[in-house]
Amino acid sequence: MYLEMKDVTKRIRGTTVVDKVAFTMEKGRVYGLWGKNGSGKTMILRLLAGLILPSEGEIRIDGKCLGKDMDFPESLGLLIENPSFISYETGFQNLAYLAHIRKRVSDQQIRETLEAVGLDPDDRRTFRKYSLGMKQRLGIAAAIMEKPELLLLDEPFNALDTKGVAQVKALLKAMKAEGTLIVLACHDREEMEELADEVFLIEEGRITGHESVDKKG
Repeated sequence: MYLEMKDVTKRIRGTTVVDKVAFTMEKGRVYGLWGKNGSGKTMILRLLAGLILPSEGEIRIDGKCLGKDMDFPESLGLLIENPSFISYETGFQNLAYLAHIRKRVSDQQIRETLEAVGLDPDDRRTFRKYSLGMKQRLGIAAAIMEKPELLLLDEPFNALDTKGVAQVKALLKAMKAEGTLIVLACHDREEMEELADEVFLIEEGRITGHESVDKKG
């Protein structure tokens, strides 16, 4: 997986929300987008996911232009803002509905994914009865269950307890080792630097800094 943003600008109702953003990303690495709320991190993720298209510039994934050669990345896991599911179904059933779309994931794989994020696949509670932390875990499970080549996560540690944070970190490190390209938007610099190989500082829709993170030990 190779991803490139080439001088991407996005304007919404005359306001520039992403301004001439350019970077390249390689598979098997974690990239952090760090900045305050409203800095443009989520908008960049939306662009990478194909949910919105650039006003100027282009996004290429494995040489294909997003919005021209394909509508969405071909192998994508995505969690942006608050995860939403069918309120009257269980976590397992919600993932089963999603898995049925592309038929790439078995019931056993769904069970394993739920367990990996700390949820009980046999829990009969419906989504509406989930705590905020459980809802976040289910959102992460949905993003990772098909083992995507590109994983985009927006504030993945929101509402998670210490155990949940540790579980998600372990999952992301394992996916990186398997070759997944992970883009992580986060406002917590310490959490970011534990996972990221490179960090882009985002301010007012622009990249204002870039650094490689020294992984010691």
